[in-house]
Amino acid sequence: MARRNPDRSTVATRVVALSETVELSDGRIEPELLERARSIVGHTDQRMAFSGDLTVVALAGATGSGKSSTFNALSGTQLAVPGVTRPTTSKAMAACWGREVPNDLLDWLQVPTRHVVSGGDPALDGLVLLDLPDHDSTERAHRDEVDRLVQLVDMFIWVVDPQKYADAALHDRYLKPMADHADVMLVVLNQADRLPAGQLEPTMRDLRNLLDSEGLGKARIAAISATTGMGVDELRAQLKKAVQDKQMAAKRLEADVILVARELQVEIGHAEPTEIGKSRESQLNKALGEAAGVGVVSEAVLKATRHRGTLATGWPAISWVKRLRPDPLKRLHLDAISSRTGKAGKSDSLEPVRVQRTGINSGQRGFNGVQQARVDSAVRSLADEASAGLPRGWQDAVRRASRRDEDKLADELDQAVATTDLAMDRGRGWWKIFQVLQWILITAVVIGAGWLALRMALMYFGFPPLSLGPTYRGFATPTLMVIGGVAAGLLLAAISRVLVEFAAKRKAERATRVLEKAIGEVSRQRIIDPVNSELRRYEQARDQVARAL
Repeated sequence: MARRNPDRSTVATRVVALSETVELSDGRIEPELLERARSIVGHTDQRMAFSGDLTVVALAGATGSGKSSTFNALSGTQLAVPGVTRPTTSKAMAACWGREVPNDLLDWLQVPTRHVVSGGDPALDGLVLLDLPDHDSTERAHRDEVDRLVQLVDMFIWVVDPQKYADAALHDRYLKPMADHADVMLVVLNQADRLPAGQLEPTMRDLRNLLDSEGLGKARIAAISATTGMGVDELRAQLKKAVQDKQMAAKRLEADVILVARELQVEIGHAEPTEIGKSRESQLNKALGEAAGVGVVSEAVLKATRHRGTLATGWPAISWVKRLRPDPLKRLHLDAISSRTGKAGKSDSLEPVRVQRTGINSGQRGFNGVQQARVDSAVRSLADEASAGLPRGWQDAVRRASRRDEDKLADELDQAVATTDLAMDRGRGWWKIFQVLQWILITAVVIGAGWLALRMALMYFGFPPLSLGPTYRGFATPTLMVIGGVAAGLLLAAISRVLVEFAAKRKAERATRVLEKAIGEVSRQRIIDPVNSELRRYEQARDQVARAL
């Protein structure tokens, strides 16, 4: 609802809000409406750049209504040439009260003919009265001139006569569409002296009822006779009040802004969108993680930790066989790079993983068909849920935002997986202890076996046998070394196997967490943030159009 007495600062605040609404809504609302709103912002800014002491009033009417005669009567001049049977006013003409002609304003209005009213009432200083071409002229250029100026002036005086005051051309083309500007509208019944006695009051009552029925209840009416002077002084008094109040321009401009802001608000609506929540974000990240191979990498980490732990802590006599099996991480092209130096080094199955691209999708770029379908479904579901309740244009904008970076998504997810530190070089200090123990034990076995073999060889060739050393419960020292070394080595391998399995599961769980975090960073940057930004943009547009109103 417009303020009753707006000032220029209020209008300026509304215009700023309208301008921001237009910019925020660009590409999301019908272009024609946005262009009209931009036009109103532009001409409002231009009109407010001129002095607030100036009030531009347009006299408009049909052929023969006495519009030019009314212009002369109000200005006390004979500047306008009256015509009865055909249009005579081809270009707008301005009569200006004050010391000088406001040329800048009239240049903006594109009114070429301009005069200063000399010796006029000082109370009218600042009034710029325009005599427009006839709105029902047979010349298209005349009608276009009227259409152009009624969009720019501060106040309208529509001059009608007793025969055509209900003319559909006037009411349908101008009065009804401008009902929101009734505050700055005056409908003058000219040639009132020609009405039969007793008919003026019923005619004015009928005119009032007609305007009220068309939503023009705030439009004022007056009856005059430009030829006899009847009612001219009263009409001039109304102009004096409008000029002295200095509010017509603000009222007109505010009405323009409010009119288009209402249309924008209908298009924008009053939705209350909420930004993407943790639950929906987790669902998206899960789908992206599946497509990016988080599960595959985590499983590879589990198997690689088992593989590497067994090589490091198992019974050396048999664990060497596992070296013949490929490392699960290397199958995914997750080559070894030292995290301590950050430099590529010699391939080592015990080093951590930090690479730029994986082989999860067999080296192909982008997702395969199934993965792409899952990602598309998850992104579409997120966008649909986020945009629920928004107008169609904003829903489309949210969907576009969710897919804005889809051409980069697959590569960035793959890179996120590839560059995530899986910490394969950490938490394996105890491996070294088991390695040392295993080699001590295997050394004892080799020495004991060698001792026994040498003793048997010497006996075979008839040499004195080597001493078997101290015995324990009937077992000689070398026998104890072989049996004890093998038994202890196997037992140590069994214990290490349990510990390696525990460590492998923890490594896999950690890998899942850090990979999901890396996936989440990509999804937030490429999907979540753009969608949330679009939702905030909608909220700003909704709030700004409310501010404009």
